[in-house]
Parts: sequence; C-alpha cells; structure tokens
Amino acid sequence: QVQLVESGGRLMQAGGSLRLSCAASGRTFSSYGMGWFRQAPGKERELVAAISWSGGSSAYADSVKGRFTISRDNAKNTVYLQMNSLKPEDTGVYYCAARGIGHSDFEYWGQGTQVAVSS
Repeated sequence: QVQLVESGGRLMQAGGSLRLSCAASGRTFSSYGMGWFRQAPGKERELVAAISWSGGSSAYADSVKGRFTISRDNAKNTVYLQMNSLKPEDTGVYYCAARGIGHSDFEYWGQGTQVAVSS
C-alpha cells in the first residue's frame, strides 16, 4: 500500500504560479511511477502530468505543456507539480496517483487538493 497526501492548492489569480506537493508513505516510493490528475467541475478526471519511477521521463497533457512541470524527490518521498501561467480552465481538484513499475493503471490515489484560478 502507498498513502498519498496532496497539499498546496489554493485560490489564485490568472497568470500566477503555484506548486503542488504530494507526500507518499508506505512502500518504496521509488518503485512507483507518479501522476497528477485533475477534475474540473462537471468534467471527467484527466491526466495532467506523469513521471517515471526514476524521474527520467515525463509526459504532459497538451493543455499544460510548457506551463506545468512534474518532478519528484525520491529521497523525500515527494512528487511536485509546478504550475505557471495559470488559467481559469486550470481550476479543479488535483489528485496525486501512483502505479507500480510496468503497470498501466494508477493503483493508489490521494484525496485531492483544490485549485481555483480566477480571471
């Protein structure tokens, strides 16, 4: 089992920057690929960014490319999402998730942190 706790969500003005954190506990953090998802009001949850277990590779949704950066610190059991040039459409609940090496589905989820971006 992996327990995930997100933090850092808040109300922001458009154009601002925000960093979300996800602290992991339980089994070996470096054994898991990590992802950040978001769910906007009335919409399905979508994958925003993902990073490999080593941090050597990452991927982003087209809507956030060039603005968001996912990173991880395996020594601190933490994954981050740096969000720059925020837009109102970035509003939503942001979830951290983990999946084992070689797994396609994310198996463990945090409770989410709310990000609201006003215009």
